[in-house]
Amino acid sequence: MQKPRPDSKPIDFTGAKTRPLAERKNIESIERFAKVVRAGEAGRVAFREFYDSMPDVLAARDLKSLVHDIVKARGDGRHVALGMGAHVVKCGLSPMVNDLIKRGILTCIAMNGAGAIHDYEISLIGETSEDVADGLDDGRYGMARETAEALCRAAVEGANGEGYGAALGKSILDNKNRYADYSVLAACARNNIPATIHVAIGTDIVHMHPCAHGASIGEASMLDFHKFSGVVADLDDGVYINMGSAVLLPEVFLKAVNIARNVHGRPKNVTTANLDMIRHYRPSVNVLGRPAKKSYSITGHHEIVFPLLYHGILCELNEAEGA
Repeated sequence: MQKPRPDSKPIDFTGAKTRPLAERKNIESIERFAKVVRAGEAGRVAFREFYDSMPDVLAARDLKSLVHDIVKARGDGRHVALGMGAHVVKCGLSPMVNDLIKRGILTCIAMNGAGAIHDYEISLIGETSEDVADGLDDGRYGMARETAEALCRAAVEGANGEGYGAALGKSILDNKNRYADYSVLAACARNNIPATIHVAIGTDIVHMHPCAHGASIGEASMLDFHKFSGVVADLDDGVYINMGSAVLLPEVFLKAVNIARNVHGRPKNVTTANLDMIRHYRPSVNVLGRPAKKSYSITGHHEIVFPLLYHGILCELNEAEGA
């Protein structure tokens, strides 16, 4: 038998205990509010003034904190590695990535197969990203001859010991591709930092071509996984950034962390960040959650968020150097 429910009566608020506002602990204050910047000549505002004007709350605070951690890590001689999806290239961010490589800020680049394809095409003709629907009806999609031949050749060469990313970056330089300065892989080769390509067979257009050799692609990409795992093993007090990869690179990063800890017992103190236009499950758990001691999730379009990060890094570098 059910028991009778409690006979609840409305509360009389006249007995409520209040306190002075000054006694309350508050989370936000005007000290962290945005600052109005007076425009200079022709309405221009220096980025340093813009950067300092952002409110010290939520994502703006995280952005500044991430910038600080990146600059500190490099000042201490630690790794700052970037895992980047193909859209980072397609959004036109390669010049900024390359400048951070040249400045010694980024010490390792990891990308998926699509990222390597777009990077190569940009280096060759200064254009990339075909209209898929336009070629899908009659099977013309993905059948660019030069792209396939270059990546297939790099896989064969990379399988001989240097890995996929190094082989493709070196070939872009050796062949003097007209727009090599826009290539992230070429920048890695030029500055002698690890560039790794992590391939899932069947996901990339070059896998449809007769020159594609599965054993070479697999071996070259496996060598890159070993290379990337070695960087991850040395990520203590460093930073790993995942930008624009929802599945493949977060999975690669998690496995690299695990095998590094299995063999070397490290890393233990890793700062990670995920930069993407929406939040996905795998970056949230495999990059930000499980492996990291400290992490940042900054949601927004790559073409907006990364330039903010890039210029923030330059601001802090100039400040550290007394400029």
